[in-house]
Amino acid sequence: MTSLHRKDLGLLALRTAVGGVLFAHGAQKLFGWFGGGGLEGTAQAMEHMGFEPGHRSAVASGLGEAGGGALLALGLATPVAGSIVAGTMAGAISVHAPAGFFATGGGFEYPALLGACGLSLGVAGAGRYSLDHALGHVVDRPWHGVIAFTAAALGAVAVVTRRQDVVRRREARAADEAAEQAGRGLS
Repeated sequence: MTSLHRKDLGLLALRTAVGGVLFAHGAQKLFGWFGGGGLEGTAQAMEHMGFEPGHRSAVASGLGEAGGGALLALGLATPVAGSIVAGTMAGAISVHAPAGFFATGGGFEYPALLGACGLSLGVAGAGRYSLDHALGHVVDRPWHGVIAFTAAALGAVAVVTRRQDVVRRREARAADEAAEQAGRGLS
């Protein structure tokens, strides 16, 4: 087996593992499969985490994970798939970042790893054992990656910034309410 075939087998293994995990997480959000909350439960959770409106955020997150994961697993439009995954995981990282790095403490380790895998696969390409290769790379051009990663980065910045604004407003409102209650207790 040549080193080229080893690389292609490695890319296939990585794509199917990462893509499969992401597809399963997205299916939990969209359809309630694998013990997930479905759109209604995910929308409520998204709203609670500061992603407003919750329903639209749940759909976007679910499609990013399920769609990006399926595309990665198939090796189809890999630069676009990788950018979708990286952008979607940026939103997840923003939720977990306050808890630090390690997943054992609720940190961002896991979404960061998935996002890095999506980014890396999007840059490296899907390899020989992929639909991109079978289709002659018609949806796997270098400019696809540049456009997709730029759009994903801009979208992630917008989503994370909006979420941070919502979280700050909620924290300020809670502090004002606590101060008001404390003031009532003193009188």
